[in-house]
Amino acid sequence: MSEITRKGHAQEPFIRISKRGDEMPVWKAWGIRVIGLILALIVSAIVIYAIVKLNPLKIYVSMWQGAFGTSKRTWVTVRDTMTLLCIACALAPAFAMRFWNVGAEGQVLVGGIATAACMIYFKSLPLPLLFLVMIIASIVAGGIWGLIPGFFKARWNTNETLFTLMMNYIAIQLTAFFVATWENPKGSNSVGVINRQTKVGWLPNLFSEGYNTDFGWNVIIVLLVATLVLIYLRQTKHGYEISVVGDSENTARYAGIRVKRVYIRTMALSGAIAGLAGFLAVSGASHTISTQTAGGRGFTAIIVAWLSRMNTYVMLVFAALIVFLDKGATEIASSFGMNEYVSQIISGIILFFVLGSEFFVNYRVKFRGAKTGGADK
Repeated sequence: MSEITRKGHAQEPFIRISKRGDEMPVWKAWGIRVIGLILALIVSAIVIYAIVKLNPLKIYVSMWQGAFGTSKRTWVTVRDTMTLLCIACALAPAFAMRFWNVGAEGQVLVGGIATAACMIYFKSLPLPLLFLVMIIASIVAGGIWGLIPGFFKARWNTNETLFTLMMNYIAIQLTAFFVATWENPKGSNSVGVINRQTKVGWLPNLFSEGYNTDFGWNVIIVLLVATLVLIYLRQTKHGYEISVVGDSENTARYAGIRVKRVYIRTMALSGAIAGLAGFLAVSGASHTISTQTAGGRGFTAIIVAWLSRMNTYVMLVFAALIVFLDKGATEIASSFGMNEYVSQIISGIILFFVLGSEFFVNYRVKFRGAKTGGADK
């Protein structure tokens, strides 16, 4: 081997990572994800046995029982999945144009505040009209909260990540103010269950009588939102403009797209959907408002939206997985007397492998070959 060849070979890295230029076939992508999940379960089983000397199968059965063990648990899992999915759908338009909206937490809260206000002050309205007012109020409140950072980005090119993050804290303080205003009973620092006796403003059951035993309306509303968002992003002119702006602002301007208008319009839409999630959290789930109404789901939804590559139907899978892990971790902690950290370790391992599988879906890894100089893996 010549000196030049030896130097060239020495300079070539053993591993090269590059972004895939073409879309991986669906069957292959999901095959990688399934392999990742299987490996996660195997590694989790080893860790479980090493730490607590328990049969891993019993742990997994317990996790399943925690999420789907009873009809009520199943509906709660479905409810939380739908709420997380709705927030992820809210982030999808903004993320598609590379606008890093981390303010969904605050947008959900202001939507929840608007919903709670309608339940308190307009409870004498006929129910169909009340629900219409609640939905519109939550959408408008969330839309305004999303429009503000969009306007500042378009007008003064502010940093959207910091701006939306700071607006979360403003929303939390607004929520605390209204909780103090509406607290019931006085001095409790809590609103309590709104309209507990009359249940006015509560989304009714769809598949059974009474209240708060199924969340069918949550499912229908969120699946409708997910479908409309997917159509909007992939089949409309606005969706095309969003994708062009996300790829390159200069290209969008050259193509005649009014970038500032796209920023404002898209962030208003993103906030509006998050506000609707606030409506579902208050009217369709907890029937109260507090600073914990969003419960950190505005940040968790970032993982869901990004892993799903803005495909709202794929978001359903990841949202369900994350909610399942959360419910399962709580159950094994109580059933086996394990502290919360052990259960969180299991959830973390599974999420690590899920995230790792997305890396191999989106990137190509090349190893330097001994003779050929490299082979695709």
